[in-house]
Amino acid sequence: MNDHLDNLIVREKLHLASIRSRAAAFGIDELLLTVILFAILWDSISIAKSVEEMILVINTFILEYMAIKILYQTFFTMQYGATLGKIVMKIRVIEVKTLANPGFLSAFNRSVFRIISEVLFYLGFLWGFFDPYRRTWHDLSARTLVIDA
Repeated sequence: MNDHLDNLIVREKLHLASIRSRAAAFGIDELLLTVILFAILWDSISIAKSVEEMILVINTFILEYMAIKILYQTFFTMQYGATLGKIVMKIRVIEVKTLANPGFLSAFNRSVFRIISEVLFYLGFLWGFFDPYRRTWHDLSARTLVIDA
């Protein structure tokens, strides 16, 4: 355990967001971004003659999709302390040092490491199940906590 974090959580009366609410927020964000992806690629997807062609169209756009995810996560985390999914679930991200919304660099770092966690079979997310403060790799790298709003 981390005495500094323990003292901070008690002193500021913070409540860590549950794994369930974080997972629901993740699902909402992924659904939203998937709808955006399909809207962008609809012309190409609609003329695909098979599932394999559809997958090929989506796979050719994968780097752009990752960039959209990074922009989405960075902007909303920096601006509001929460993505749309987190807002719906009434949770938010704070920097441990300032107890405020993460700044640009911290939000960007968190977004990039979130993508890395996804690419590595969601191992970074799994880490949050075993961390006493429910921090994932992207929380650890950006020095953030996810709390109830």
